[in-house]
Amino acid sequence: MKVLIPVKRVLDYNVKVRVKSDESGVDLANVKMSMNPFDEISVEQAVRMQEAGTATETIAVSIGPDKAQETIRTSLAMGIDRGIHVKTDAEVEPLAVAKILKSIVEAEGIDLVILGKQAIDDDSNQTGQMLGALMDWPQATFANTIEKDGDNLTVGREVDGGIQTVKVSLPAIVTTDLRLNEPRYASLPNIMKAKRKPIDAKTPEDFGVDIAPRLSTLKVAEPAGRSAGVKVEDAAELVAKLKDEGVI
Repeated sequence: MKVLIPVKRVLDYNVKVRVKSDESGVDLANVKMSMNPFDEISVEQAVRMQEAGTATETIAVSIGPDKAQETIRTSLAMGIDRGIHVKTDAEVEPLAVAKILKSIVEAEGIDLVILGKQAIDDDSNQTGQMLGALMDWPQATFANTIEKDGDNLTVGREVDGGIQTVKVSLPAIVTTDLRLNEPRYASLPNIMKAKRKPIDAKTPEDFGVDIAPRLSTLKVAEPAGRSAGVKVEDAAELVAKLKDEGVI
């Protein structure tokens, strides 16, 4: 079973986000970038499946500028077999990403795509679902557990009321949630080995995909600061204040 794992280079989750002075977007100059945390979970799951003998080959793909190769190398150091870098300096929207992934899936003969449920920069939560629609494959989103059973996957999905268990037939799309696993740290020997693993260079034009944006960002602004709290003497005063402020 061949597994494809899309990985995205995003602003590190520990970095405080700064909005540009012209409110056109987020300032990415001289800040730490890293792999999207949900994609780290996808990589870990694919490596575990390969270690268990379930997956025969794992491939990481990243769409972005030259520095996106660093993200691919990180996944290779974690245990992924090889990488594909689709080079573009443009911002690629989820639908274009899904179309590129569809072309890669068909070219590589992929049986399973495991990707993070969302990227922490745009929080779109769309790519996996769009890819499932384009491929007409079954999909299991927000995976908490994944078990292979013959030609099927049994996936525990995180939903509002708890865990929903579904069975999907392969080939399939799975998007990962936070509690699926704990990603490993890449050891120094594996980081050195990753430098010798192959990364194929591609462009969106190689797949015949138009990545022209269909959305435009009008404004990016920081959230309003929280107002100070107020102490009340008793429950009656609390209820009265909530009524006055239109909360209830």
